[in-house]
Amino acid sequence: MESDREHAYVVTVKWTGNRGSGTSAYRAYARAHDIEAPGKPPIPASSDPAFRGDRARYNPEELLVASLSSCHMLWYLHLCSAEGILVQAYEDIAEGVMAERPDGGAFVEVVLAPEITLSPGSDVERARALHADAHRKCFIANSVNFPVRHEPVFHVG
Repeated sequence: MESDREHAYVVTVKWTGNRGSGTSAYRAYARAHDIEAPGKPPIPASSDPAFRGDRARYNPEELLVASLSSCHMLWYLHLCSAEGILVQAYEDIAEGVMAERPDGGAFVEVVLAPEITLSPGSDVERARALHADAHRKCFIANSVNFPVRHEPVFHVG
C-alpha cells in the first residue's frame, strides 16, 4: 500500500514594528514584520493599510492570492509541457475578495485571470481545459475553503 508523502515548510515571521513601547496601545506599534526562509531573501510584510499597515510591504491577503496564482501557474505549465502545448508567456493578474465581519473576516473568492500566449498551432481548447486539471492538482487551492475561479485569456503567436 502506497503512503502519502509529506513535505514540511518552515518559515520565520519576525515582528519588526516595536516603536519603543511594544504593544502598549493599538496605535503605538507598527505592523511591520519580515517573512524568512533559510537561504532566501526576506519578504517585507505588514498588515493591509486598512488595518494600519504599511502599503509598501506585502500583506498576508496579497500573499495568499499570490500563493494561489503561483501554484496554479506551476501546475498549468507542467500539464501543458506534458501534453506538448507550447506556452510562450503567462501573466496572471489575480484578485481576491475578503469580507470583513465584526468577529474577523474571510476570503469569499479568488479569481485567477491569466493571459497566456501559445505557440502557433497549439490546441487552444485543450489549453483552456487544462486549467481545470491544474486547479484540481493545486496544493494551495485544495487547502482553502472558498471558490477559486479561472478566467484565462489566450493569444496565439
